Amino acid sequence: MLQKTVIILCSSFLLFIMIGSSFATVNVNIGINVPPPPPLHLPAPPDVFVIPGTYAYFPPAVDVDIIFYGGYWYRPYQGHWYRSTSYNGKWVFIENNRLPRHIHDLPPNWRRVPPGHQRIPYGQMKKSWRSWERDKYWDKHQWKHEKKEHHRENKEHHKQEKHEHKGKKY
Repeated sequence: MLQKTVIILCSSFLLFIMIGSSFATVNVNIGINVPPPPPLHLPAPPDVFVIPGTYAYFPPAVDVDIIFYGGYWYRPYQGHWYRSTSYNGKWVFIENNRLPRHIHDLPPNWRRVPPGHQRIPYGQMKKSWRSWERDKYWDKHQWKHEKKEHHRENKEHHKQEKHEHKGKKY
């Protein structure tokens, strides 16, 4: 009887280990099968412009929408967003809820380069984007630019008014 009990206990123990190990190897993989966008083949790093009011950058010379922000490149494609560490890709799908707010909230005309904005060489942007964001460089730079633009417009307006008054006879 004792021998029968030991055999039953050992068998139960082995059965328990086998069942436990089979549960441990169960793997659930739920994913979204979204094909990546076609690769980009840019011959050289693209020059960029800062998108006004943001710390995001885009290369206007590239026909495809790509945006640099926070150390990553972002690319919309067929209703989805992709992210890469390089402007040439390897583009990886990113869910909308993981997209940075600054990319999600870009102005509708973000590809328009305002007058007076200067082209930024890729190497300079890559080296400086962190300090520009930390020091709020573009807030200061754009404000100065807008102040100069406003001053220039006022000067031209006064010049035009003066010219109009010269031609009038009272």
